[in-house]
Amino acid sequence: MIIQYYGHSCFKLTTKPEGRGQGDVNVFFDPFDKSIGLRPPQGSADLVLISHHHPDHDNAAAIKGEPSIIDIPGEYSVKGVNIVGLSSFHDEKGGEERGLNTIYILESEDLRVCHLGDLGADLSEKQYEAISGVDILMIPVGGNYTIDGARAAKMVKKIEPRVVIPMHFKTKGVTADITDEKSFCDEIGNCPTERVAKLNFKKKDAEDKKMEVIIMGME
Repeated sequence: MIIQYYGHSCFKLTTKPEGRGQGDVNVFFDPFDKSIGLRPPQGSADLVLISHHHPDHDNAAAIKGEPSIIDIPGEYSVKGVNIVGLSSFHDEKGGEERGLNTIYILESEDLRVCHLGDLGADLSEKQYEAISGVDILMIPVGGNYTIDGARAAKMVKKIEPRVVIPMHFKTKGVTADITDEKSFCDEIGNCPTERVAKLNFKKKDAEDKKMEVIIMGME
């Protein structure tokens, strides 16, 4: 499984589901438009997952090919990739300010990957149970529109993923009113100094890890 970061909350995941004898399956999470100050992601995909319909997370039109688009909670299977979407809130007021947000848990190659989207409130116990112990957790840390770094760190410690990838934080070029990853790193205590643009992951790579933070950057 290869994970590539395009900035903000957008990732491309390339996987080869077991037992289907087919080629790679490409999945995009939350492709953004140019309004946030970054060049929109490019490339083709089989599947696009949209956490909510704000322009900085819903630019499926930028993705080439004829991808299946999932933008609501539910259980899905696309080309051997299994996905569960959980409904959550984009704000602290039950969605009154910014609406709903869909959390996605993707399973392929015996790995569970969770993308929390623009989560803006704490999770319910049922949601924690569904997410607990995922191999890879993509979590917003920039605050203002989402949970901030301190809350994200507390959430990570409760979920106990093997690997943590912060997202939705201030990077060069981003015009959104969000902070960088520093407060999250201060709270979690084990952030690396170097950024990586691409990860190649296998199940055996994750087995001996516990809440290892990886800071991703753009190529």
